[in-house]
Amino acid sequence: MSNHIVDFNWIGNQENFVDKPDILQLNHILVGRYGGNSNAGQYKNEDGCLVWLNEKENWEFIILLDAHNTSESAEVIVEQFVNDSSQIKDLLSLPTTHQTFKRFENKILNMFQSQEFLSACRNVKGETACLIVVRKDKYVWWFSVGDCILYLFHPDLFALGQYQLNQRQFYEWIGQVNTFEEEVPCYSVGIKELRQGENHFFLTTDGLIECPNEPYSNPSNIYNSFFNSQDGESIQSMLKNIQDNNVRDSTTIVSWKVNISKEATRASNQ
Repeated sequence: MSNHIVDFNWIGNQENFVDKPDILQLNHILVGRYGGNSNAGQYKNEDGCLVWLNEKENWEFIILLDAHNTSESAEVIVEQFVNDSSQIKDLLSLPTTHQTFKRFENKILNMFQSQEFLSACRNVKGETACLIVVRKDKYVWWFSVGDCILYLFHPDLFALGQYQLNQRQFYEWIGQVNTFEEEVPCYSVGIKELRQGENHFFLTTDGLIECPNEPYSNPSNIYNSFFNSQDGESIQSMLKNIQDNNVRDSTTIVSWKVNISKEATRASNQ
């Protein structure tokens, strides 16, 4: 693996991290995984994630999955993207224009609506939330089905109380129960311009924010966890904290920072 290209994926049934918080560093991206506490009744992990990045082409591509019943639905999605990886990476290498992001959305819709994918989903047990995030140049784009969360931390946004980019949607899944089987599939898509300076992306499944005693239900607690310590230590202490609060649900975190030198939009009178 050369230092500017990363190609990684993991599904919770490969290794479940029950009772064992784990931090993995992939270039400048950190992946935190915790399967939950066995003494709270946990014995399996149905999360999953995929992380691709290409430093030279200036992009990161992340998929975060939170399945239930079994991890089969997460596996089907990861498999689909791995099979189509060369086409997706071709799109990621295109110049940054609105059209590029549009093509990206169309590509994903075509994948999720293909007969082959739909029939694979009919054969799995359970379903998954799915959050897809692309950071390219000074923009972040996301495609979200279900309730995984994408935060963007930056002082300009923090000052105005904005942390979260996507809205959590309940009763939306891909898998045995599948929004793409409906006449009108339901999902949300968005694009956000990044601010000048350091932009911190933080993706998480809901184990973190729905932990007993809710240490991280307020995003400012997540933001503040990253002050005065190394990023890996911050995630380590968050996972330790939910472990100490006897969390049952598994948590998967993907976190990274990007410095943007380009000017960002400001109001005309600023």
